Parts: sequence; structure tokens; C-alpha cells
Amino acid sequence: MNNLGLAIHGAAGRMGQRLVALASVDEQFNVVAAFESAEHPRAGEDAGSVAGIGAIDVALSPTWNSDIDVVVDFSVPAGAESITQQCLANGTPLVVATTGLSSEQQDLIRLASEQIPIVWAPSMSTAVNLVMKLAQTTAAVLKDVSGGADVEILERHHRFKEDAPSGTALRFGELIGEAMGISAAVHGRQGQVGARAHNEIAYHAIRTGDNPGEHTIVFGMLGETIELTVRASNRDSYAVGALTAAKFVAAQSAGLYSMNDVLGL
Repeated sequence: MNNLGLAIHGAAGRMGQRLVALASVDEQFNVVAAFESAEHPRAGEDAGSVAGIGAIDVALSPTWNSDIDVVVDFSVPAGAESITQQCLANGTPLVVATTGLSSEQQDLIRLASEQIPIVWAPSMSTAVNLVMKLAQTTAAVLKDVSGGADVEILERHHRFKEDAPSGTALRFGELIGEAMGISAAVHGRQGQVGARAHNEIAYHAIRTGDNPGEHTIVFGMLGETIELTVRASNRDSYAVGALTAAKFVAAQSAGLYSMNDVLGL
């Protein structure tokens, strides 16, 4: 599949800029749109210049155009909702990488996937999705371990991240909870909370500096501990994954797909 017309939604953001940079040197893409709000302080500027790679003759703009074959969304929840509606109206495949979506916004994506192909994942990273698979396997084995297994999920992100816990941490919890039959969740601890219950998954969100993303899953037993950790050293792992997902979804029929589908896991 060559020369897909790619639109990047949230193109002036940290992830959007990396998507512009990497897609511009990928022979399978033509960056044909770089979506940003008309009120954005850099609206109208060249997306390549904003991304630090030089002009690519695509301006930051909210305007849809007819050359778009696939859209990658790395924005904010309200933006993800808006671009889903636009893709639905135009019959355009979509990759949703925005986290922190409300239940109503999630329902919109599910409904839209009945008419257009959508890849929706809390993390586009290959490594993260592989570790999710490992976490599922570990949880299934430890479900009935003598003495029980405690599950704690720690995540670190940069100071600018607005949602907590991260969508990736919550997805880890969902997968582990399904495998172990755990539905209760605890978010941090403070005060005299008593002994830890086995039938809960605990989340701890750390916000510091410019950390692009780090997750550690702790399975604690009596006498031994398993820890699964995945770290990103920069944002390119997420951008590369999102572009891989865009190539995948552009060739699919209507439906809701995950990174497991993209990666063949």
C-alpha cells in the first residue's frame, strides 16, 4: 500500500509533531492534513516547520480535504470525539490514540466502528502491547496461587499529562482483572487503610519532568515477587506504532481493532 493520504489530528502537540516528522519520511504516506483548532496559537503555520523538520506545505488547520485516506488522532478527549464524528461523516479509517475518554466518548467510538474501521488503543507502543500479553499470561497463572497474589500498577508520565491513571495503566488493570476475576480498584493510599485486600488492583500515578511513559506491574506473593516493567525513552515508539496502525486500518473493513490486531498478537 503506497502513498496513503495521512491526516494527523493534534498535529501541533508533542506527539503530533513526532507523527508529522516520522510520516514525512515514510514512503507509504503523504501528509495531506495537519488538524488543529483555528484558535491554536500556531494555527496557519506549516506543520513541518512546527515539527522542526522544515516546511512540508501543509498548514495547521481544522479544514478537512478530499485527499485524506486515514486519520491518526493524538489530541484531547473533546478533539477525539470531534474527529471521530468527522471520520464517520466522511467514511474515513481512524486511529484513536487519545486517552482519558469519557464513557460517552468511548461509546461513540464503538458506534462509529460499525461503519468505519477504527484502531483504538491506550498505547501504540509495540513493547507496551507485548508486556500486556505477558501480564495477561502471568495473571492467569497466578489466579489461584496459594496465599493470593497482590497486583499493584505504577505509572510515570510527564508533568503535562492531564489524565490519571494513564489509559495504558487502566488497560493493564482491565486485562489482569479479567484474567484473575478482580473488579475492585484502589487509587493510591493514605491514612489507616488496614490490611491490603487480595481482590483489588491498586493504581499509583506519578507525574514528573518530561517522562514519556513508564509502567510497572507488580505481582506480589508470599515469598516472591514478579515485576513487569516497560519504559519509553522518547515518544517515537508511540508515533511509530500509530503509523503502523494507520497502515493496517486503512486496509480494513468496518470494525473496532486493537494493537493486538495490528501486531498479530
